[in-house]
Formats: sequence, C-alpha cells, structure tokens
Amino acid sequence: MAEERTELEERIIIKDQHTKEIDLVNRDPKRINEDVVKVDFEDVIAEPVGTYSFDGVWKTSYTTFTVSKYWCYRLLSAILGIPLAVIWGFLFALISFCHIWAVVPCIKSYLIEIQCVSRIYSLCIHTFCDPLFEALSKICGNIRVALRKEI
Repeated sequence: MAEERTELEERIIIKDQHTKEIDLVNRDPKRINEDVVKVDFEDVIAEPVGTYSFDGVWKTSYTTFTVSKYWCYRLLSAILGIPLAVIWGFLFALISFCHIWAVVPCIKSYLIEIQCVSRIYSLCIHTFCDPLFEALSKICGNIRVALRKEI
C-alpha cells in the first residue's frame, strides 16, 4: 500500500512539472522584459514648447498610438505566438539534447585523456625546469641592491 502511494505521488509530481499552472496576472515574474518593451506614447512622441499641435490632435494621437500598439501586439501574438512557442521549444530542446548527449561527454572524455598528458607534462617540468630555476635562484640570490640619494 505504501509503495503504491509513493508511486502515485511520484507520478503526480512528474505530471505537475509539465502542467503547472501559470500566473495570468504577472506574466513576467522574473522581469526579463522589464527594460525592453516598456514603450509608451511619451517615450516616442513629444512636442517641445512652442510647437504644439491642436489639443484634439494630441489626444487622438495618444489614443491611436496606445490602442494600435495594444491590438497589433494581441493580433501578432494570436497569429504567431503558438508557432513561435513551438519553434523556441524545439530550439531549447535541441540545445539541451546537444548539451546532454554531446558537450558534457566530450568534456568528460577530454578531462580523462588530459590527465595522462598532465602527468607527463608535470614530470618534464619537475625534471628539467626545477633544477634550472634552482640554479638561477642560487646565482641571483646573493645580489644586493642599494639605493642612495645624492644631494
């Protein structure tokens, strides 16, 4: 009975990962588009002092800009949103697949193979370079530098 319950809970958890509920109010919870698409009428169109259009034109321009931006976005997202979601889903699945099945195994293989080269390189350094630099340090170790200020 306990095993059946555990399996059922695991299935529910796995299902919840793919069918989790989304927040319809806060659609950018990680704020990835905070600075990118916040474009209002005042950010695009401005009239300096002394060159004002008619008040009716200004109000109509504001309304036209705001409403057309809103509805064009909704129309484009309705037409292209689902196909682009499929494309982006496929792309990120492909990137994940390549990373899991190609990149990480290649890196692991490289690290295993480079250990042998690393040991040989270390042996060569310790055999040839260590004695040379020890001798140079003994030669240069007795050099003293004295600085005097002449007036």
